[in-house]
Amino acid sequence: MIKRASALKSERAGRTDLAGAAPVLRAYSRSIPKAIVIGASTGGPEALTTLLQSLQPCTIPVPIFIVLHMPADFSTMVAAYLERVSGRQTSTATHGFAPLPGHIYIAPAGRHLRLHGRASRAIMHLDDGDSENYCKPAVDVLFRSAAASFGSSLLAIVLTGTGQDGLDGSRAVVEAGGNVIVQDQATSAAWGMPGAVAENGFASAILSIDVMGLKVASLFRGPVTERAG
Repeated sequence: MIKRASALKSERAGRTDLAGAAPVLRAYSRSIPKAIVIGASTGGPEALTTLLQSLQPCTIPVPIFIVLHMPADFSTMVAAYLERVSGRQTSTATHGFAPLPGHIYIAPAGRHLRLHGRASRAIMHLDDGDSENYCKPAVDVLFRSAAASFGSSLLAIVLTGTGQDGLDGSRAVVEAGGNVIVQDQATSAAWGMPGAVAENGFASAILSIDVMGLKVASLFRGPVTERAG
């Protein structure tokens, strides 16, 4: 009970991070997520470690897709590290394969990760298209394609990072009826990415990385009925 109260307090406190202004938070979609997409950049490995470790004892029966801005050839090492800290099967995404429930997929450095097809029939697609936001892989590319595949059953998470990668994709998630959660300024190494999403009104919650896992887990316990604003 104390932990739940702390999480709620943190969620409300996140509303004052924007230079003293209160961003407008969206109501949560009532759908239980069928997929989770995560974007991160500067400070991302640490944030992902905290988030995934907090989810370790939780039942998350859906695939998790991650875009982390990182140097070339780091993908396999990052996947192995996240598998160790999360306790969940983790690998770099494979072109043409269907994602497995509960599995974590990392977009390989230098290639965009997209999802093609609707929900349970979605297939992972890797391509060498142009960079977006000076990034490849780009969070926006993953988020937009996942929104088209999963609609209101998508949960998007924007973690610490510089720039605005994830802003366009978060707009697509919201327009499809899905939920977007962002990391708060206090626990972000760089608040460019999550801050841009929050400032534009696409977030349903602005959370400390320490309690974000609790909120994510709660979305799998049944239809969300509370309003975020």
